Amino acid sequence: MKSPVEDRLIVALDVSNALAGLELAGQLGDSVHFYKIGLGMLTGGGLALANELKQDHGKRIFLDMKLFDISATVEAAVRGLAQFELDFLTVHGDPHVVRAAKEGAAGSDMKILAVTILTSLDRSDLDDGLMQAGDVADLVVQRAGRAFAAGADGVITSPREAASVRAMPEAADRLIVTPGVRPAGAAMGDQKRVATPGQAIVDGADHIVVGRPVWQADEPRQVALAIQRELAEAS
Repeated sequence: MKSPVEDRLIVALDVSNALAGLELAGQLGDSVHFYKIGLGMLTGGGLALANELKQDHGKRIFLDMKLFDISATVEAAVRGLAQFELDFLTVHGDPHVVRAAKEGAAGSDMKILAVTILTSLDRSDLDDGLMQAGDVADLVVQRAGRAFAAGADGVITSPREAASVRAMPEAADRLIVTPGVRPAGAAMGDQKRVATPGQAIVDGADHIVVGRPVWQADEPRQVALAIQRELAEAS
């Protein structure tokens, strides 16, 4: 089932600490219903912020931890995080990691999303890391298929691969969440495989993640509202 249109925009709170994140959420108000809290915020009170936004402000929360470890450790970590009643959690898309995460999330409503290939990476980066040869888009589809087979509720993929993943039979009723989304005219930053918000939705994404173009703007709320309008038109 599709999420409400207003939930399709996930704003990444990649700011310095929980107080800055709470201040930004206050500025955005009802223009944003869904927030991503990542690893960079973890030591700045990220879990406390996630809990406050969820419990006190009724926001949906995507905890972007990209967990990767042996199965027992991943399962234990996810079981601990599940107690916070968050909405999404990311793990690396290796099948043993996905299976362990699903075990840890059992009994909760938290969705496990598998990272395929980071949107900041291209083929040269994969070569530097001694990763399997081949076209990046093809590797994303292969990793998505293995993650789905391992039980992932969805995948993280760049907008450029969203259509290919959505076309997979096993992607039916699974979530596709796309970072690397940039409104027209916005700087790419460290992202290499990008698209506009509307194009990402047309290509099959359920949710898009936008960070710096919102929180670095002079008027973050107006930027968020403009993205929401674009998403509504694309739906």
